[in-house]
Amino acid sequence: MVGIGLLAASAPGVARDDLGDAPGTMSLQVTTDPSTIECRRLETVNPTSLISLPLRRTFNEDFDEHPLSNGRWVPHYAGGAAWPEARYWGGAGSDFKRKTSANGEQQIYVDPRYAGNAGTPLGLDPFKVKNGVLSIVASRTPPDLKPVLFNNEYISGVLTTQGTFSQKHGYFEIRAKLPVGHAVWPAFWMLADDGGWPPEVDVLEGRGERPGDMVMTTHWRIPSTQKIESCGFDFAVGDASSTFHDYGVLWEPDRLVYFIDRRPVSDIKVPIGFDDPMYMIVNLAIGSKFFIGVGPVDAESPPSVAFEIDRISAYQIDLEQARR
Repeated sequence: MVGIGLLAASAPGVARDDLGDAPGTMSLQVTTDPSTIECRRLETVNPTSLISLPLRRTFNEDFDEHPLSNGRWVPHYAGGAAWPEARYWGGAGSDFKRKTSANGEQQIYVDPRYAGNAGTPLGLDPFKVKNGVLSIVASRTPPDLKPVLFNNEYISGVLTTQGTFSQKHGYFEIRAKLPVGHAVWPAFWMLADDGGWPPEVDVLEGRGERPGDMVMTTHWRIPSTQKIESCGFDFAVGDASSTFHDYGVLWEPDRLVYFIDRRPVSDIKVPIGFDDPMYMIVNLAIGSKFFIGVGPVDAESPPSVAFEIDRISAYQIDLEQARR
């Protein structure tokens, strides 16, 4: 189920001036409605149904330095323990976990150590840092490098915290500007640390061909049928490409609540299968077969485009404070 609509301006939250910060502790306004809600938009929220949930910060990245310099981020999707690290750096098959071909993606995720099908690292760096902002830059693959980069149309970047940070329950947030353009697909999302799929929490996916349109979605599997179920909603954030906004999800034991600028905009009862800690992923994909608003690469696709990220943070629910 996917719905389309506008942000609920009346939803309570915090002052816009505070959103640039990732304080050590903070509170989110959350609903106290019964947890029988399956999936809904929060068009309006009754202030009397809200309580403040105290949170303490457990992860923060302000991108004051290159993201690969501090050991927090991995520039590819991690595989199982049986895969040698060398599989990620070069040689035939080293595109493993550097794109999701089933989606119709037409980029390959690179980093300075990546050699593609060549014998030595290519020195390609899609991560640019300036004034505390990370830009993940996607650009058309240089023609002379296409043979060693498995003929992908674009080079781009992904960062994950698999193996470095994961958490069960809590609040996860990105502050970013969303790039636009034909085939442009920015995302901030989470997967289970055990490597299974689903569950998947898409905190943010931008529809690059629909400026100002972004979607927040939950995915899960029905054990008895193995069918994949999804529920999410589109939201219009008119200046998303020009202004930094905060996009987050609160994972409570009984529900997931999605936030824009720390205002609750949708929630869903936690589906079956959300048992393991989850890690964070941020990436800029190019091209899709199935994701509406992101088509295949064409002549109008930009030669270069950047996903600008000011901050990524995570918080844990402060149970002791909540009991007081």
